[in-house]
Amino acid sequence: MADAPQFPTSLGTSDLATMSLLGHDVTEELMGRVSFGELAYWLITLERPTPQQSRLFEAVLIGLADHGFTPTAIATRVTFLSAPDSIQGALAAGLLGGGSRFLGVTEDTGRFLGDVLAGLETPPSDEAGWDAVALEAVRAQHEAGRFVPGLGHPVHKDGDPRTPRLVQIAHEEGLYGPHLALFEAIGRTHEQVLGKRLPLNGAGVSGAALADLGIPQELLRGTVLLARCAGLLGHIAEEIRSPGVAAAIYDTVDRNAVYVDPEARS
Repeated sequence: MADAPQFPTSLGTSDLATMSLLGHDVTEELMGRVSFGELAYWLITLERPTPQQSRLFEAVLIGLADHGFTPTAIATRVTFLSAPDSIQGALAAGLLGGGSRFLGVTEDTGRFLGDVLAGLETPPSDEAGWDAVALEAVRAQHEAGRFVPGLGHPVHKDGDPRTPRLVQIAHEEGLYGPHLALFEAIGRTHEQVLGKRLPLNGAGVSGAALADLGIPQELLRGTVLLARCAGLLGHIAEEIRSPGVAAAIYDTVDRNAVYVDPEARS
């Protein structure tokens, strides 16, 4: 009889009596001993985070968990209104909306900063050096007709409160790295190219912080979705406790829909 095929994994396995995760017994070594944020970082990187890394990582997750009635939250609520028997569908609807305008900015910023850093022979040693690198990066992006990710916010036009807090925590924990340094330099210099001052948004600083924590670029958006899933579940829970918002959104749009001849619109 041929040997059974093997499927190697460094994550979870189980047998009749035990369950292991990351090479540790789930019930004896992990449950009650490891926070969910610590476990998430460990699963992503296969490296157990230090307390300092855990603090910054979990601060990022908290800052990304919810931001009010964004399109992702609205999608989750109205999907739950339509199919309350499918909570997974409502969660998926919100998560699928994570793209270039909402949630995906974290990945876009991390990739942008990473690309700039990859082109440096050595990182600058002072603020003036970072400003020079940032100015060149912003100018190149602008001349190519592309947005600089991580700049601007539809609500926090005078400054996203998450940005200085995450930078502060990174400094406190000794985790302020080149991605954050470059991102802050962009905040100081972009006005010289764009002609206007825009705030460094929370999604962008989260991408910089996660990149400095060693989260791979390909997993930055997935980390955001992990955080936002908690927020979306909160929106569903609120609809269950106090139904009405999703119905009001539906009623407002449906009752105010007005037919317009397509030729008149063009």
